[in-house]
Amino acid sequence: MTAKTFANHIAGSWVTGYDTAPNINPSELTDTIGHYALGSADDVFQAVDAASTAFKTWSKSTSLMRAEALDKIGTEIVTRKDELGDMLAREEGKTLREATGEAHRAGSLFKYFATEAYRETVSGFRSIRENVELEVRREPIGVVGIITPWNFPLAIPAWKIAPALAYGNTVVFKPAELVQGSAWLLSDIILRAGLPAGVFNLVMGHGRDVGQAIVDHPNVAGVSFTGSTAVGKRIGAALFQRGARMQLEMGGKNPLIVLDDADLDLAVDCAVQGAYFSTGQRCTASSRLIVTQGIHDKFIEAMRNRLLELKVGDARNPKTQMGPVVSAEQLQIDEKYIQIGCDEGAELLCGGTRLEAMANGYYLTPTLFASSSNEMRINREEIFGPIAAVQCVASYDEALHVANDTNYGLSGGIITSDINRQRHFRDNAQVGMVQINLPTAGMDFHAPFTGKKSSSYGPPEKGGYAREFFTVSKVVHEGHR
Repeated sequence: MTAKTFANHIAGSWVTGYDTAPNINPSELTDTIGHYALGSADDVFQAVDAASTAFKTWSKSTSLMRAEALDKIGTEIVTRKDELGDMLAREEGKTLREATGEAHRAGSLFKYFATEAYRETVSGFRSIRENVELEVRREPIGVVGIITPWNFPLAIPAWKIAPALAYGNTVVFKPAELVQGSAWLLSDIILRAGLPAGVFNLVMGHGRDVGQAIVDHPNVAGVSFTGSTAVGKRIGAALFQRGARMQLEMGGKNPLIVLDDADLDLAVDCAVQGAYFSTGQRCTASSRLIVTQGIHDKFIEAMRNRLLELKVGDARNPKTQMGPVVSAEQLQIDEKYIQIGCDEGAELLCGGTRLEAMANGYYLTPTLFASSSNEMRINREEIFGPIAAVQCVASYDEALHVANDTNYGLSGGIITSDINRQRHFRDNAQVGMVQINLPTAGMDFHAPFTGKKSSSYGPPEKGGYAREFFTVSKVVHEGHR
């Protein structure tokens, strides 16, 4: 049976691209999900023109109109979460349980920002001058370009698109090429809410064509991007040159500290969830496991035993605990870093090989290194796979130093029963998000998502903090005689 072809959506109409690309299931390479349109720079120009025109009225729309549209979107996503979760698991390789949970979270994000649409956008201040009234208004910035990654193809677009629309902006959305099925379904639901033509536009395609055209277009007021640090910095430089706003969420190399007084079972649970769930393909993954020497040997033995029991398989099998790597290219990157770790002298404790019995998918065994150091590339560079490395340290002070010795600063965690160590880590970890006795991956949808150093640039995402990017301040002085 011929796979269905899916179009872009520009200016209120479904539009075919100059070509299409197949969407392949990484769990079963003979399964073609569909053929998705490849847009061009010309498609972006049309989408931006439509969004610019729509902004004139959408930015003046009532909070009630925007809130009802977002709530309708959120309700349909939650209602269809099983369908959306199945698509996500099928095309990205995230387990069905995780994928369905992500779909529900995407719906919750739209419903949350439906309430944000009602929040007051004008603040009054007492002027220092007599007979002068002073107020600060928040206004939408205009056309927003949204460029998202493949690892969370429902949640991340949701937490960008929903606030953009809630605050009165219009959107040109470019999803990652590997997950266009999830993006198309999400976009179709958004459009079914009855938004005016041009308010929301979907342009799928290559980053060098579609993404670059969005970044360079003079009428795109700001770009919200999630992806690699290298690409994010290039986008940031281009946006700075033309004075556009930017919100950049980039890479992570996240530490999880395990102290001698940690509950061993809890430490292993947090490490396995943080490092290997979602096949380790999360910017918040616990790729650096920093363990004090008193618990080190017990920890690595328990980790090894747990990983040998971890069920790797088809993402849509309910018994699967870890699905495939997302693509052949990512699998090659993972294997390259496994070899680098071995060459650098780390001990390959378990994993590190493809599952030959499942050769018709991109399956890699969960990989754990021991006897690693913070100077090794496996502890310096983001890998984005089911690979973690243990470092043995003498004390909490050394653990904190090692944790902070990185160019990244997204998420960091500690497993300890010592409340003083918990508080010290909270105050001194050089990260945007701290997890105490929890995995480093896993954030509440109504709280800000942010990092330090090379992990983030610009205002935080999610929660009420999203207003800082999607709106701009206008100060009004009014004199009275």
